[in-house]
Amino acid sequence: MTGGSRRRARDLGLDIGSLPSGPHDAITDVPGVRVGSVALVTGDGPLRRGAGPVRTGVTVVVPSSGRLFDEPLFAGCHRLNGNGEMTGLEWVRESGLLTTPIGLTNTSSVGVVRDALVAADAAQLDERALFWSLPVVGETWDGLLNDIHGFHVRAEHVHAALARAAGGRVEEGSVGGGTGMICHGFKGGLGTSSRVVPASAGGWTLGVLVQANHGRRERLTVAGVPVGRLLGPSVVPLPGAPPGGTAPLPGAPSRGVAPPAGGASEGAGSIIVLCGTDAPLLPHQCRRVAQRCSLGVGRTGGVGEHGSGDLTLAFSTARQQPAAAAVGAGEPVTVGVTMLADSHLDALFDAAVEATEQAIVNALLAAETMIGRDGIVAHALEADALLDAMHRLRDPGASTRGA
Repeated sequence: MTGGSRRRARDLGLDIGSLPSGPHDAITDVPGVRVGSVALVTGDGPLRRGAGPVRTGVTVVVPSSGRLFDEPLFAGCHRLNGNGEMTGLEWVRESGLLTTPIGLTNTSSVGVVRDALVAADAAQLDERALFWSLPVVGETWDGLLNDIHGFHVRAEHVHAALARAAGGRVEEGSVGGGTGMICHGFKGGLGTSSRVVPASAGGWTLGVLVQANHGRRERLTVAGVPVGRLLGPSVVPLPGAPPGGTAPLPGAPSRGVAPPAGGASEGAGSIIVLCGTDAPLLPHQCRRVAQRCSLGVGRTGGVGEHGSGDLTLAFSTARQQPAAAAVGAGEPVTVGVTMLADSHLDALFDAAVEATEQAIVNALLAAETMIGRDGIVAHALEADALLDAMHRLRDPGASTRGA
């Protein structure tokens, strides 16, 4: 979970980009967006399938009030690398519409979260109503710390996350779907950030939420500083490394990649990026914004490795679709929409890159050291160690002068 002593990027004075963040530096700075999480943390010791240890959970993002199917939002998606899953994207690509809340969980729990979101949708309707639902649910793999094939996420956890969904401050780190995740060899999880574009470009707010479970330690970069070079496995052990060693323990498979001798390959995780804005974007513009989020992943050192599933969904909360009651014989032949002029998209592109980068850093800073299955330890990225590495790399003579 997030501890009271954990600090976020802006608390540390880290300047990531040039745009200001919103009041909460979170996706919930976009009006109407709510986030809820349920973490499942039980048991210790050796893995016993179905019994634990359990280090997992579920997160839901509710983009607006009311039933989304009745008043869907324009949306678009992007794939940096496809070794992962986000259900419902075929309809998003085909229609340009987001019609459900969004779920985040572990790889083996996608189905139960999807089904629970369908059930939650059905509960809002008369039992005789004819309807369909294609929920969007993204996943990353937490099997290094969690009894992932014990299938511990259940429908009641999804319903609880929906009930908890709220605006304001968002829990980060080892919470919800991010509970058992690992990022750049440190404990990872959920992270969020936001940016507000200049009034001359519309004054819109853009927010990002990531489930960060990707990246290699050596490539970790923060605010342009390659800190992973100084925070290597000899300084902070990689998850699953035996005492005094740097290679992960065997038994943690890379997603679709043959692991090297002795264990899993680094960078074989995934990242899910959710990006919301109140700017009036059309679906193709949402897709273009989603593409730019990948640049934020890259700025922190992610490259979309072969074994990584790096998927982004971007949506606009500007209501542009007619209500469901108007659809059918009474629907007008044409519907007017408002589109942000393309010449003002660059500010949102900047915001998407900066907010994604900072959300990943916030995920790393918020997560605390976690001991998972078989005693495997995922160490936290401590703020003081990060700042010291940044200082030493920005001023190479500092360590010599301080010796």
